Amino acid sequence: MAGRIREDDIAAVREKVRIDEVIGDYVTLRSAGGGSFKGLCPFHDEKSPSFNVNPSRGFFHCFGCQKGGDVLTFLMDIDGLSFSEAIERLADKVGIQLRREDGDGRDDRPKGPPRQRLVEANRVAQEYYADQLNGPDAEAGRTFLQERGFDQAAAEHFGMGFAPREGEALWKHLRGRGFSQDEAVAAGVVAVGRSAYDRFRGRLLWPIRDPSGATIGFGARRIFDDDKIEAKYLNTPETTLYKKSQVLYGIDLARSSIGKVSQAVVVEGYTDVMACHLAGITTAVASCGTAFGDDHTRVLRRFMMDHDEFRGEVIFTFDGDAAGQNAALKAFAGDQKFVSQTYVAVQPEGLDPCDLRIRDGDAAVRDLVARRQPLYRFVLGNIVGKYDLDRADGRVDAMRESARLVASIRDQSKVTAFAQEISKMIGSDIDTNVVLSEVQRAARRKPGEEPQRSEPAPARPRNAVPPLSDPRFTIERETLKLVLQHPMAIGRTTADIGPNDFTHPTYRGVWELVAAAGGTVAGSDDPGWVSRLRDSATDPAVSSVLSALAVEPLMKEPPDAAYVTLYVVRLLELTALRRIAAVKGRMQRTNPEQVDEYRRMFGELAALEQYRRNLRDRIVGGPV
Repeated sequence: MAGRIREDDIAAVREKVRIDEVIGDYVTLRSAGGGSFKGLCPFHDEKSPSFNVNPSRGFFHCFGCQKGGDVLTFLMDIDGLSFSEAIERLADKVGIQLRREDGDGRDDRPKGPPRQRLVEANRVAQEYYADQLNGPDAEAGRTFLQERGFDQAAAEHFGMGFAPREGEALWKHLRGRGFSQDEAVAAGVVAVGRSAYDRFRGRLLWPIRDPSGATIGFGARRIFDDDKIEAKYLNTPETTLYKKSQVLYGIDLARSSIGKVSQAVVVEGYTDVMACHLAGITTAVASCGTAFGDDHTRVLRRFMMDHDEFRGEVIFTFDGDAAGQNAALKAFAGDQKFVSQTYVAVQPEGLDPCDLRIRDGDAAVRDLVARRQPLYRFVLGNIVGKYDLDRADGRVDAMRESARLVASIRDQSKVTAFAQEISKMIGSDIDTNVVLSEVQRAARRKPGEEPQRSEPAPARPRNAVPPLSDPRFTIERETLKLVLQHPMAIGRTTADIGPNDFTHPTYRGVWELVAAAGGTVAGSDDPGWVSRLRDSATDPAVSSVLSALAVEPLMKEPPDAAYVTLYVVRLLELTALRRIAAVKGRMQRTNPEQVDEYRRMFGELAALEQYRRNLRDRIVGGPV
C-alpha cells in the first residue's frame, strides 16, 4: 500500500531495538565503561578503536571519521538502505507490524523488491534445498560429503542442501510461498531466459550467510558428469544482499570465536571451512568465488578488534603449489592493513585442511594451524628458494627479487625488518645494508624495469659500516682492549680466536694486525707493543681505533681471570651462534628427502651445540 510509515510505529521500533545488538552484527564491541562500548569503525580504516556506541542514548559516534547517529542511520550507511528498508528490517527483528498512512499516495520505499523480501526468499530457498538433500535424487551429493568425512549432522550444522535437476523446482516452490518473479530474481536464486528457471540445478549447495546468520546467497558444486555447466563452483551473482568482495563463508559461525580469541583462519574453500570447524578451529572462514581482498580484511578487522591493544593473528592456509604461492603474494600485499600478526599454514605435502582431515584426522588439522609460520617469511622464502644460494650470482639475484617485493610495501616501518630477514635467508655476504640499498634502488625503478642480471653485486656504501660504539660489538671491543692493554693476562686464552670472530671490519683489522705480529704472547713483555701495531696499520680506521682501545678503561680494573675468560668465551660463543644459524638456514633450504646431506648437517649442528655448551661451562664468573 502506498503511503508513509506511521510515526508511532517508527517510535516503537526505535524504543524496542537495542543499538549495540544491531551494530554487534557488524563490529565486535568491547565494554568501554559506564555502559558504553567501543570497537573499530566499519566506515573507515583505523588502527585504534574510535567507534563508540552508547545503548542508553541509542547513538553511535566515531571520533575518527565523525560518522554518527542512531540505529537507523547506521543501517542506512552500512548497507546502503533507504529509511523505509532500515525501519522494515528493524521492525521484523523486534516483531513489530508496520502500518502505512493513507494520504498523498507518496511512498518513500525504493523501487524494486524490499530487502527483507530478498532475505526471506533466500531463507525459504535454503530450507527447501536442505530438505532435498535427504531425497533419492541427492545420493551423489550425500556420497560426496561422506567421502570427505562429513556426516548428516555436519550437513545440518552448515545448512547444506541439494538443488534438484529439474529446471523450475525451486521457482515453483517460491511461487507457491507467495514470492513474485521479480523478488526471486533479485534474490539471486532464479534467472530468466525464455522463462524463469532455477539458477542452481543438480548441484550440492552451501548457504552463504551474513554475520547475523541470514542467508544471502549460495555456493553450488558440480557433482554430476553430465552437468552442462563445466565450472566446478557457481555462486550467487551480485545482488543487493550478496557482494562477493565483502562476503566471507562461515563468518556467521566464526564471528563469536574470532572476537573472543582475536584470531581468524582464512582457508580457500567451503569444505576447508567445514573441516576446520569440525576439528575445533572455529575461527575459520573463506572468501566466496573471489580472492581474499581489502574488503574481506575490513570485515575481519572489525570482528577481531584488530588494534594495538587487542593484537591478534590472521592465519592463511594455502596449497604449496604455484597457485598457493601466488595467493600468498596477494595476501602479503594486503598484510599491512592488519595490525595483527599474519601467518601462513602450509601442509608439506600440499594437502588442504579438508584432505588432511580425511587422511589424518582432526588433530592433524589443529596441528597444521599450530605450526604456522610468519607470512612474510613464507613469501620471501619462496622467492629465495628459486635461486642457487651456493653461487654468488644466485645470492645476488635472490636478493634483488626479494628487494623488489619489499620495495612494493606501503608500511615503511617494516622495511628494515624484512631486509634483515632476507639477509639471514641468503647469507652473510649479503648483509642488511646491502639489501636496504637494493630496496631503495628497486623503489626508484620504473614499473617493468628490471635490473641486469649480469650486474655485479651492489657495492657496500661507505656509510653502511656501523659505528664502533654499536652495542652489537661490545664483546669484540672489550676483548681487543684486553688484548692490547693486558696481553699477558689474556695470554693463551686467545688460542681459539680467529678473524671471523670479529664481525666489525675495523675490529677484524685490529685482530689481523695482532695475529700477524705473533699474537698476544709477542706483546706480553713488550712496552712498545701497541705502537708497533699502530705503525704497521695501513687502514686509517684501524690505526685510529688502536689508539682508542689502548687507552679506554676496561669495564673492570684490574681484570681478573674470570673477567678475561668471560669475554673470550662470549666472543667465541657469538661465532658459534652465527654458525648454528647458518647451518639451520642450510637445513631449511635442503629437501629433507636428501637424507645423507640432511644427516650430515644435523650432525654438524649437534657438534656446534655441544661446542657452545662446552664454552658456557668455561665461564667461571657471572655477568659483568
